[in-house]
Amino acid sequence: MAVRHKKIAVVTGGSSGIGRCTAAALRDKGYLVYEFSRRHIPISGVKHLSMDVTDEEMVTSAIHHIMKAEGKIDAVVNCAGFGISGAVEFTTTEQAKSQFDVNFFGTVNVNKAVLPVMHQQGSGHIVNISSVAATAHIPFQTFYSASKAAVSSYSYALANEVRPYGIYVTAVELGDIRTGFTKSRQKNILGDKDYDGRISRSVSRMEHDEQNGMAPEDIGSFIADIVTKKKPSVLYVAGTQYKFLSLLCKILPTALRQKIVGMIYG
Repeated sequence: MAVRHKKIAVVTGGSSGIGRCTAAALRDKGYLVYEFSRRHIPISGVKHLSMDVTDEEMVTSAIHHIMKAEGKIDAVVNCAGFGISGAVEFTTTEQAKSQFDVNFFGTVNVNKAVLPVMHQQGSGHIVNISSVAATAHIPFQTFYSASKAAVSSYSYALANEVRPYGIYVTAVELGDIRTGFTKSRQKNILGDKDYDGRISRSVSRMEHDEQNGMAPEDIGSFIADIVTKKKPSVLYVAGTQYKFLSLLCKILPTALRQKIVGMIYG
């Protein structure tokens, strides 16, 4: 008979960056962690399942595998994601769809597969990783900002759907983190001349901020702490400066918010 661990967690995007650090932090808190990712880069004490979160059938099969082995799933952390940058008029529809397929619909696929489990067991915590870009609306990162805004709005609405059944849903809006996300961004500088060099300047500013951002290990611990809360909030923002930015973006008049963000990244 298999030994039942006290808590079972699933972390997507667990092969690198925030996902990897979150998986390790949850392991250190006593969770048995399954990480979903395309690449298998071993983490001591963490189980790997090869995964493309855009493949709904593959996701469902993986959740069934975990349930057969463990009998429950206590928490899911959706970290899988990537970024594209460039001017909207020079971004193909295929590129934009790919951004949403991973960042938004990948999250939807995982949650759709795990919700029946949590509903039946009467408990669970879903944590969806979003970004302050969801409210700051960064130019030349338009589709990334839009995908994360979708994640945040989805999380708020879903939280109200499932809370009566003992299931918590949380959006975590992150700022700049020092990870491989910067290097892996799909950059498109087509039209930079037409935009007076603003595309390359904006992306350079974003990358500078990311390379000088928060440590992924700290963010992994921050997320793990949220997962373990008995009554978590629907929204958390990591880092004092990003909490302030998020608050400003929500309370300032739209015209003023647009002007400030435009001055920084436009």
